[in-house]
Amino acid sequence: MSRKDRMSGNEAVAYAIRQVNPDVMPAFPITPSTEIPQMVSSYIAAGEMDTEFIPVESEHSSMSAAVGAEAAGARSMTATSSCGLALMWEELLVAASNRLPVVLTLVNRTLSGPININCDHSDSMGARDTGWIQIYAENNQEAYDNFIQAFPIAEDERVHLPVMVCQDGFITSHAVENILIEDDAEVKDFVGRYEPAEFLLNPGKPVAVGPYAISAYSMEAKYNQEMAMKRSAQVIREVAARFREKFGRGFDFFEEYRTEDADYIMIIMGSAAGTAKEAVDREREAGNKVGVLKLRVFRPFPADEIADALKGCKAAAIMDRCESYNGCGGPLASEIPAALFGNGIMIRTVSYIYGLAGRDFTVDMARGIFEDLHDMTVNGKTLKQHTYVGLRTRTADREE
Repeated sequence: MSRKDRMSGNEAVAYAIRQVNPDVMPAFPITPSTEIPQMVSSYIAAGEMDTEFIPVESEHSSMSAAVGAEAAGARSMTATSSCGLALMWEELLVAASNRLPVVLTLVNRTLSGPININCDHSDSMGARDTGWIQIYAENNQEAYDNFIQAFPIAEDERVHLPVMVCQDGFITSHAVENILIEDDAEVKDFVGRYEPAEFLLNPGKPVAVGPYAISAYSMEAKYNQEMAMKRSAQVIREVAARFREKFGRGFDFFEEYRTEDADYIMIIMGSAAGTAKEAVDREREAGNKVGVLKLRVFRPFPADEIADALKGCKAAAIMDRCESYNGCGGPLASEIPAALFGNGIMIRTVSYIYGLAGRDFTVDMARGIFEDLHDMTVNGKTLKQHTYVGLRTRTADREE
């Protein structure tokens, strides 16, 4: 039975970890995710869980230890942010290519430089092609719910891939919200026991993990990994449906907010979706038909589903909370137009960069974007692609 409580996003995830009670958690502290391993270690010290907590000397060692533990047959996880994820880079690819269902709770923080500890999505988006499933949360409730769903997704025999559960640094990780938490027994029942078919400490069936792959086999391994990523889409849907049936909330790839009859839709991820929803409500009060598509799952990328959700609108704003430095937009601004084109849907899209390194994104900014889409569509206004939202001042490098 659900119980109301007040928790920060970090507290909510740590509470979910206690309920799941994984076998092994190596971790190294880094802001703003430090509280998660700190809280977990406190639960262990208090005898509330029996996870083997391994303090390590770096984030690279943290993921290395998680890879080793998972390969040995132990349900394993870790936590990190920003440069910690970057230091794990080699091991992220190892975990995915070895088909190890590790779970990583990532508290999104901008990558240096310049040095900054606030939120954007440059860390997780930088790792978008490492072979990990990626799930994003708007608020503390979703951070809690997404973590509980991560292990059943990762460990499904059709998948066996690692999962990255993302939430926005400080905005959700440290802010306290009212949330619903579930009974320990019901969470454990939902997650289930991990019973790997192949693992190193199985004397009756020896296996090799991470062997050198010669050219005659390596490409097939990568193909199989991609097929598992494709299959994970169905598993994500099944787990989300089972979660809704048991706990009464959630959705699978994305949430559609007032999009049914919307002329203009904003596509966005993470905590800023709440700001965008408020802007939608105010625009609707003014008689303007707008909506928000809040993306929850970025990997696997739900291209066909996004295209179907956008096909009825006149124009869409694509919001990236990181920069790709490709000269024309962020990751979403590359993948969403490709999804639309591949499905034969030729609506107009505009790329926006917002919220870098913790820059505020306000309701008025979101409303201004909807107004821009209207002016472009109805009045013929020319909008510049790859527009930065909320720049503080003009600079020498800013385009006129």
